[in-house]
Amino acid sequence: MPQSLVKNYIHLVFSTKHREALILPEFEVEIYDYLGGLCNQFDSPVLKVGGYVDHIHILCNLSKNIKMADLARLVKGNSSKWIKSLGPKFEYFYWQEGYGAFSVTPYDADKVVRYIENQKSHHEGVTFQDEFRRILRKYEVKYDERYIWD
Repeated sequence: MPQSLVKNYIHLVFSTKHREALILPEFEVEIYDYLGGLCNQFDSPVLKVGGYVDHIHILCNLSKNIKMADLARLVKGNSSKWIKSLGPKFEYFYWQEGYGAFSVTPYDADKVVRYIENQKSHHEGVTFQDEFRRILRKYEVKYDERYIWD
């Protein structure tokens, strides 16, 4: 086959360092737009970015030209530097070290978009840790509780 054809929907999830509530409502749209712009810049078109005060969800179409680990590193690193520029309250802003990345079938992409859109109501009774553990169980990802939080 003379060309490489790829369609990989990825649900990327990561939190602020120590799950600090630093994604403030007055900045959230700007932060989501910036994160989406970074994904687009790295040829991984974003379908939806959202989250809650302490974490982010990104649904994108991972480019055939970038590794998942590189996309996560570049998005988190570039956005962290930019978020620090938003003012003194973000001087010590950091993302957690790791991330979760989960494949999504094209048929379920709309469900994930809706899930991301409903993060605020979802988190009225569920912590990020509980949500992330549920996602890990759904995807049957083995993990050690001692090493997934920082």
